[in-house]
Amino acid sequence: MTIISNEPKARSIEASEQPYAYPPRREFVEPDWRRIPGYARVSDKEWEDATWQRKHTVKNLAELKETLGSHLSDSLAEGMARDLEERATMSMLVPPQMLNTMNLDDLENDPVRRYMVPSIRDRNPDWPNHPRASRDSLHESEMWVVEGLTHRYPTKVLAELLSTCPQYCGHCTRMDLVGRDVPQVKKHRFVVKQAERHQQILDYLRRTTTIRDVVVSGGDVANLPINSLESFVSALIEIPHIRDIRLASKGLMGLPQHFLQDEVRYAMERLGLKARQHDVDLALHTHVNHVQQLTPLVARAARHLLDEAGFRDVRNQGVLLRGVNGTSKDLLDLCFTLLDRANIMPYYFYMCDMIPNSEHWRLAVHEAQRLQHDIMGYLPGYATPRIICDVPYVGKRWVHQVADYDRERGISYWTKNYRTSIEGDDPEVVNRRYEYFDPVYTLGEAGQSYWRAQEAERN
Repeated sequence: MTIISNEPKARSIEASEQPYAYPPRREFVEPDWRRIPGYARVSDKEWEDATWQRKHTVKNLAELKETLGSHLSDSLAEGMARDLEERATMSMLVPPQMLNTMNLDDLENDPVRRYMVPSIRDRNPDWPNHPRASRDSLHESEMWVVEGLTHRYPTKVLAELLSTCPQYCGHCTRMDLVGRDVPQVKKHRFVVKQAERHQQILDYLRRTTTIRDVVVSGGDVANLPINSLESFVSALIEIPHIRDIRLASKGLMGLPQHFLQDEVRYAMERLGLKARQHDVDLALHTHVNHVQQLTPLVARAARHLLDEAGFRDVRNQGVLLRGVNGTSKDLLDLCFTLLDRANIMPYYFYMCDMIPNSEHWRLAVHEAQRLQHDIMGYLPGYATPRIICDVPYVGKRWVHQVADYDRERGISYWTKNYRTSIEGDDPEVVNRRYEYFDPVYTLGEAGQSYWRAQEAERN
């Protein structure tokens, strides 16, 4: 007779036995800014003051040297100087809050420094650009229905209210419009005055009843005077067919002090109340790329929006960047800290867009697919971020939605199921395949030879 044992065979698996060990080991504290020579005498009150943070934001290499002192080596400073002159698409702008999250003992390899203040040595010397890179890589301005309002999706729009941010990131997808001119890029400028432009945006939204979802961005809404932001969002809430409003601000992470000011807190509370009264979902989307950037001040700002202002969500949309967060451990450390410490929902990680001089940050589609595979099963399903490829003329696509993939040449092919605002007369839009391109340096010799030939033919 066969005896079936009822004794359980399963056992508890130690964290050290898993490919990823939970919880993250990084201590969740505000780094001591007084270790930075330029902030050695800064009081707690000054540090938590948004005006002080803005006044002391680092705007050039001389200010960075003065602030960091001996922590910034001559070699790294020289690499930054060359990068600003030869490669950077964004000018330098780093708030003290963000500078304080860098590892001063190893700035050369620090992930936050790598994307906020690049060095020429960070870039790929053979392929600084993909041959198909472009300034407005997502063609957002082509889809402006009025200046600053991109109507790319059937029911969703992007409202760019301004062209400045509290900080400038080297990989900025809107480098064509945002920030000051740099040697490599003479920026485009809004032509219509801001108040008139905002009114034109609202007028379009009022008469276009198919739109239910508005992303309010820029630039960064943290740089818009709070009375202007409140007035615009309040008017949005009153449009009957608008059901979702998302405020986009990296400033929640880079300058949380802004969101903890009384006038900003009270405005957000008024907007939250009005949104609930009109049955509109109001959320804030921020942009954290590395776990080092999450501190208790960021958590305080996020919790105010959730607990006091009554926002539906605070969500994170990071960008997948080689050398910053390009491993499953990087992503899981960040996602668990977002979720456990700051009540911020991990939402998306976008693949870095094909803007000029971004090639060294970008990952191939197959690398992104592997990362998506490797982070599955650890986080709750609702908090597991999707890794997204923003395909030109298509929009957001989950990396596993690729229709076809030429791995040798690094060309992936994608389809879509809607028309943008510039394709109403094109019957083949939903049948066409659209191309996206892997970084050339990730390809084998045959693939790189193909792109060298393409470059020679174009030149």
